Amino acid sequence: MRLSNLGTEQLREKDRSFVFHPSTHLAKHSRGETPNRIMAGAEGVYIWDTDGRKSLDGFGGLYCVNMGYGCTEIADAIARQAHELPFAHVYASQGTEPVALLAEAVVEYFGQNMRRVYFGLSGSDANETNVKLVWYYNNILGRPEKKKIISRHRGYHGSGLVTGSLTGLPFFHDFFDLPLNLVRHTTTPHHYRQAHDGESEESFSRRCANELEALILAEGPETVAAFIGEPVLGTGGIVPPPKGYWTAIQGVLDKYDILLIADEVVCGFARTGEKFGSHLYGMRPDFVTIAKGLSSAYLPISGSIIGDRVWSVLEQGTEKHGPLGHGWTYSGHTLCAAAALANIQLLKERNILEHVRDVGPYWHARMKAELEGHPIVGEVRGVGILSAVELMRDPKERVPFEPGLQVGVRAAAALFENGVIGRAMPQGDILGYAPPLIITRDEIDIIVDATAKSVDTTYRALKAEGAL
Repeated sequence: MRLSNLGTEQLREKDRSFVFHPSTHLAKHSRGETPNRIMAGAEGVYIWDTDGRKSLDGFGGLYCVNMGYGCTEIADAIARQAHELPFAHVYASQGTEPVALLAEAVVEYFGQNMRRVYFGLSGSDANETNVKLVWYYNNILGRPEKKKIISRHRGYHGSGLVTGSLTGLPFFHDFFDLPLNLVRHTTTPHHYRQAHDGESEESFSRRCANELEALILAEGPETVAAFIGEPVLGTGGIVPPPKGYWTAIQGVLDKYDILLIADEVVCGFARTGEKFGSHLYGMRPDFVTIAKGLSSAYLPISGSIIGDRVWSVLEQGTEKHGPLGHGWTYSGHTLCAAAALANIQLLKERNILEHVRDVGPYWHARMKAELEGHPIVGEVRGVGILSAVELMRDPKERVPFEPGLQVGVRAAAALFENGVIGRAMPQGDILGYAPPLIITRDEIDIIVDATAKSVDTTYRALKAEGAL
């Protein structure tokens, strides 16, 4: 159902005139020099625009439409809740049925000694909540100096002031006076790009842990409060950790009494082939950040899952000092909670976890078979329904292309021309994929074939330009 009778060009004009788009070249957009698709509809793994151009969405929106488009069960749950109770705040002990049921479902789905969930609207605000609670936790324990947070280079945890600081990508720091001075960054756990010649994954993981420990000692262990990490790096390039990485990191955190925040915004809710990436890699988080897959993006909702040892201190703090001063108006929004609850129920009813375990290995085997050994393919990697193809000038010597060539952007544009949406990741020349978890083998074949064709098109163009 359309909201107006405006044509595509009229909608583009309004969009260029009034909308402030995230992560966009604002001047070029205003001048009409950037692609400006106006999206109109979607079903399953496909999305189309007002011109009628249909694409297989190989990135699931932004890693978030896990149950696919057109899921009537989630839409109906939202509509029912909107008619019954569209909003009620959850301040000062007031609750609602959807929020209570959702919190129980989330805690039980994660398991592993988790106690409570604080609901927000985005992964960024959930990580903001986590950091604020880390600071409160240490203040209650009488450790006011223990406040620094360590993240990783190429990690992504949001784009606010604190969360943008945690993010380890210069694009989110430049000209914003970030990162803030209580944030530090340590080694990117990317074996292909960061390992020394001949260094095994296990040895590289130990080196990452040693470098983390050296950073902690340099800062002073008494000042370091928490370590935050995605089980699999997302926006930093879709990079699964090397063997033994999280075990080695956890050992360092335990040694210096440092909390672990697992940012599961991308990995959570079956994306990796386990319920959460933390389960896959044996992580023992004190906080878990959830968003995207929580509602499959049908409505915005996030969560901070709080573990036992932190929760007991939070309760202790309120016994001493009264109510905890934190909250958003839309925390635990009834419509968002209804959407998320329906999403989790469908995740279970449709055996999505088992489906990911079935099609994930097929996906990665096909990607490797088609792309490994290509003259400009450095690495084909992934886990579950997450995949990336890294393009390099010299794959064997790990020499990247000059940034000005925008090889990743060009490959993504070629992919779009071949009917598939992938993402040119912001760090390096990397094609990233995170389609809806309902994707079939036939649809995986479409993505793989389009990727192989697009990479080859890009390679031939670079050769013709004399760039290779």
